[in-house]
Amino acid sequence: MTQIIQLHSPLVSLLVKLTPAPEIVYWGAAITPLNANQIEAFIDTQQRAVPQARLDQDVPLTLCPELGRGSFGASGIEGHHAGLNAMPRFEYLSHQQNDNVAEMHCLDQQANLALSITLALDSATGVLRKQMTLTNQSGADYTLNKLALTLPVPHRANEVESYYGRWSRELQANRQSISHGAWSAENRRGRTSHEYFPACLLGQSGFSEQNGEVWGFHLAWSGNHQLRAEVKSDGRRFMQAGELLLPGEIVLAENESYTTPELYASYSRSGINGIRASHHQFVREQVLAFDVNKPRPVHLNTWEGIYFEHDPEYICQMATEAAKIGVERFIIDDGWFKGRNDDKSSLGDWVLDQSKYPNGLHPVIEHVNQLGMEFGIWVEPEMVNPDSDLFRAHPEWLLAAQGYEQPTGRYQYVLNLQNQDCFDYLYQSLDKLLAEHNIGYVKWDMNRELVQPTHQGQASVNGQTRALYRLIDKLNRAHPNVEIESCSSGGGRIDYEILKRTCRFWTSDCNDALERQTIQKHMGIFFPPEVMGAHIGPKHSHTTRRTHSINLRGLTALTGHMGVELDPVKESESEKQAFAHYITLHKHYRELLHHGRSFYLDNIDDTHLAYGVSNGSQSIVIVCQLAMPDYALPDPIRLIELNPSANYHIKLVDYPQSSASLMKENAGWWESGELVANGEWLMNMGLSLPILDPEAALLLEVTELAE
Repeated sequence: MTQIIQLHSPLVSLLVKLTPAPEIVYWGAAITPLNANQIEAFIDTQQRAVPQARLDQDVPLTLCPELGRGSFGASGIEGHHAGLNAMPRFEYLSHQQNDNVAEMHCLDQQANLALSITLALDSATGVLRKQMTLTNQSGADYTLNKLALTLPVPHRANEVESYYGRWSRELQANRQSISHGAWSAENRRGRTSHEYFPACLLGQSGFSEQNGEVWGFHLAWSGNHQLRAEVKSDGRRFMQAGELLLPGEIVLAENESYTTPELYASYSRSGINGIRASHHQFVREQVLAFDVNKPRPVHLNTWEGIYFEHDPEYICQMATEAAKIGVERFIIDDGWFKGRNDDKSSLGDWVLDQSKYPNGLHPVIEHVNQLGMEFGIWVEPEMVNPDSDLFRAHPEWLLAAQGYEQPTGRYQYVLNLQNQDCFDYLYQSLDKLLAEHNIGYVKWDMNRELVQPTHQGQASVNGQTRALYRLIDKLNRAHPNVEIESCSSGGGRIDYEILKRTCRFWTSDCNDALERQTIQKHMGIFFPPEVMGAHIGPKHSHTTRRTHSINLRGLTALTGHMGVELDPVKESESEKQAFAHYITLHKHYRELLHHGRSFYLDNIDDTHLAYGVSNGSQSIVIVCQLAMPDYALPDPIRLIELNPSANYHIKLVDYPQSSASLMKENAGWWESGELVANGEWLMNMGLSLPILDPEAALLLEVTELAE
């Protein structure tokens, strides 16, 4: 009898045929589990024809496709024993299954290579995790060039959405059809990167926020990566993701192993919103290390307020004013340590600047705490400036190739965390800082790419990445109540693996609300709002030089983990009151925002976005007009997540004051600011809205009424 593994959840089913090597024969919407009498009949329905002018036998698309088996697409494994055994072929050996977790063991006896493949289907969300381990059982060293995680998708998945970007413009979507050949993206920058976020969607042509079958993929890894979606010449399709290994980076001696990062994958038949819902719930239940029931505190970060100009008395004034507008966590950013007066010196010298803080940090922290706020601080431990005591003492601690001049980036070098002395110095510096001060939060920055990253002469992005994980893990064990934010010039290090160790991402250095609308939309496919740092910036953006109203800035920051970037001492009273208004709104809806089900609505006009969060009985919906609308009248928004037989109270919570320039004054429901409507009407016919000016937004509250 054919052996298969079955993994089932209420949303998703996965069936794996084990011989000759493990192959997924079904992955999609939940089906009824097969009984023993149905398995052979099911396998018969999936048996493939053998085309003419090809190999004389069927070639399965296994979980690790092998050139040695005659799979002529992208191979799942590439490597060799000094040129030998370059085309291995694994055969199924055994497996263990515990509920929805299966581990399959395969062996190439000729090449003396063992491969284990783990698949785990989360019962609650349908999110699938895949990971592989390769073990060299030969006496000869095995040079591993590639071990990628492969998952098949059906023929109807003929469109791919990927995410590209750069500093201050992360997570831009690129949609393209894929009918022949392959789409690929590679990252060699040594961190997750702004340029190519390690995730993509594959789906039916034209899949949207609410409609179509979609398969989502995210590689949880903070170093180099490669993604590939390929259509074979026989029409079969697959997604492949893995660490991009530099030449000679992984060489396995006898009985040594290499384990891939984890690939997280999901299926939805309700468009991108289904992927969004599955991943948000999965992250909340399986990834986050902090207490999800603890409200995420509103931040004030001093960076855009004072930059490097640190005066403890003035910072205490900032804290006093911050508390008045509702801030709950006060963070001193760059500039607090010895000699740090600009970005050209002192990184690595993690000692308080006594000339700026003659009485130490304690008076500032105590003042912040007395105001009811938590205190946080900025660090960039992986970096060193050439102009620093650390570099002058230990130039050998650089992550660099001997004999070559290492270029600076942002006037700094990268430290080699694999050097034990360097690792110990950094740990001791940070441990001392946290042990001696009441610091509840650390903004951990990482501001440049890796160039010629080598350790003991060998390429070492893998080693550097794993050393970073060890450093953060060790600090977390020593200081379990300290939360760490992952920042990397904004969104350069955003992935599930770093999130296991941190509590928040600084989404982008760009606080321009118009740019943030797009960035946050795509980040929110894979990450829930409570880990997405979203700050209200100043009226005049520091990155784009554009000017935006507090309405757009406030509502854009509302649906993430809110913070503010300003100097509250210098701001006008009216501006501070406006900031306080949106902080109050965020706190009012915070429980819903950080525990509800996020969604985006389809629309025919790309110049506006409509999105929100629902808990079943209450929703909030934001409509943002990005540019001049395509049409004179907006399309009514058809709401979702409603009970068709219930009535709902609609309240216009926030509406820009200058909203009438594209619209004559008339007696729309928005004049009174509220109405009652039936759920069936709202979902099928929709709700008419006022005409918004470009770069403006409104906020609706939708509440189910008791019978």
